[in-house]
Amino acid sequence: MKKVEAVIRPERMDIVKNALAEAGYVGMTVDEVKGRGIQGGITERYRGREYVVDLIPKVKIELVVKEKDVENVIKIICENAKTGNPGDGKIFVMPVETVVRVRTGERNHDAV
Repeated sequence: MKKVEAVIRPERMDIVKNALAEAGYVGMTVDEVKGRGIQGGITERYRGREYVVDLIPKVKIELVVKEKDVENVIKIICENAKTGNPGDGKIFVMPVETVVRVRTGERNHDAV
């Protein structure tokens, strides 16, 4: 099993969530986060003054999927989160040793 973490633009969240659900990936955890990439933030103007926002609001989606599903999940996220502009996000994939469903005690593939 693998854990897929995707950090994306907040305005793309519903589109990505719906696309994942249509493909059968309904279980996920979503957090509102802040971060920045290579660009180091953005410059904004407010009442004639310029200021730098160096931590930009993002959404982090976490899914645990079977190893055979990882590439499909990555493809779905990329296709639906991409705007073509800097700040579209990143996807991280990590191994998962054990999953336990709290309610039933099912483990690993049965719990995903």
